[in-house]
Amino acid sequence: MQLLHVFQRVPRFLRSFYFLAGSAFLVWMLVFDANDLVKQYDMYAKWRELQAEKEYYLNNIELVKKDRAELLSSPELLEKFAREKYIMKRPGEDVFILVPQEQE
Repeated sequence: MQLLHVFQRVPRFLRSFYFLAGSAFLVWMLVFDANDLVKQYDMYAKWRELQAEKEYYLNNIELVKKDRAELLSSPELLEKFAREKYIMKRPGEDVFILVPQEQE
């Protein structure tokens, strides 16, 4: 008897089948679905991170293209680059690499 009394105190539109079905559907889509709100937020954050990485790599591509054009234009620059970057040497040369001493 008391349960029936509590049920009747709830407004009629809240007891409607369509309201209950719509609410259940909304809760399912927001919480239990494979593409719930948490997953959507994580995917958005990952997308923003990938966009930042894309900008970084596009900038690096431009720098590499510029360096490549400079290196291919002059044999002296190509030799300097090879010696400094890849520690290449001519036959019979000795290469010494100086590493700064770490301070404690």
